Amino acid sequence: MFFKFQKKLFFLIFIIGTFTSVVAQETTAEFDSNFVHIVYFWLHNPDDQEDRKLFETTLNTFLDASEYTKTNFLGKPPKAIRDVVDDSFTYNLIVTFDSEAAQEKYQNEAAHLAFIEKAKHLWKKVVVYDAIPLNN
Repeated sequence: MFFKFQKKLFFLIFIIGTFTSVVAQETTAEFDSNFVHIVYFWLHNPDDQEDRKLFETTLNTFLDASEYTKTNFLGKPPKAIRDVVDDSFTYNLIVTFDSEAAQEKYQNEAAHLAFIEKAKHLWKKVVVYDAIPLNN
């Protein structure tokens, strides 16, 4: 009886693992390391749920419309448990591009400028870090 249970459990775990792997492969774009644009936002009112919703909606609308971004990640800080971790920001955005030229075009595209115009009143501070691969 126990052996049959183990066999069924193993089969179920195998099926779930396979399904999860297939879904992840279908929904995850490959990270493009040619040009990485990292942005940290500090909102004026980080605890205001309406401000957060407006920021997230406006940002996601922009990212969906961008012609130049390859991959993107929007995150928030976990509670820092080490002194070297800065958890003071409200949002972190990481966007990748095919090239530095694509990133320059992104800076002036209508979708990016519309995002800034619609959301700039929400933030008190923005810090940007851009990076290229060591082998460039």
